[in-house]
Amino acid sequence: MMNSSWIPGNQAALSFTFDDARATQLSHGVPLLNNYGIKSTFYVMPHNVEKNPQAWQQVLSDGHEIGNHTLTHPCSGNFSYSRSNPLENFSLAQMEDEVLGANSAIQNMLGVTPQTFAYPCGQTFVGRGKNLRSYVPFIAKNFVAGRATSGSGNVPGIFDVHRLHAVGIDRAEFANLKNHIDEAREKKLWLIFYGHEIGDEERRGISLQLLEEVCRYAISFEDLWIDTVESIARLFLRDAG
Repeated sequence: MMNSSWIPGNQAALSFTFDDARATQLSHGVPLLNNYGIKSTFYVMPHNVEKNPQAWQQVLSDGHEIGNHTLTHPCSGNFSYSRSNPLENFSLAQMEDEVLGANSAIQNMLGVTPQTFAYPCGQTFVGRGKNLRSYVPFIAKNFVAGRATSGSGNVPGIFDVHRLHAVGIDRAEFANLKNHIDEAREKKLWLIFYGHEIGDEERRGISLQLLEEVCRYAISFEDLWIDTVESIARLFLRDAG
């Protein structure tokens, strides 16, 4: 088991992650992140990438990570937008096809095979009741890391790298996100932020002004390691091995 000083020369770690390959991530987010030298992880869906593959190829060239977010984003049918694609009706085999199909499509378009995965809606199961099954073991076999949600940081030596906790930044306030960064540094955590639209907070997103404020605050600490999920996860796996 690792101790709390596993991040060499640093007090804590932070990863910025963004889901779905939204157009505003390209138009607003990437230029801002590049300006602050922040390498982020983008969990993409192939049908959105194919709208502008050249731009997403440039995201890779800029040093960001491209991760897997499935083909069709299945979630619990309790969400209205997933009523016709509910995890409750999925088998493990169907979910594996979803994940591997996305990997193949991303590889074909961008020439890279995703190394980390983000569970749609942060949900890690298929089926229901006595037939409920976790697909975390499948993700563990095929990816360096898997990101869920849960709203907290990750404690070195305890967290599951294939079911990482993450904190949402959509429609958040600076004071709240600042508190999460401060807590991560105080408790030596790996903090992962996740969001969707950038520069359009009304459509499940974060304003460009707020994201810039958070970036500026985060890079002000020399002891806070800011990097992609893959980079930090690989250090964890190396030290755990």
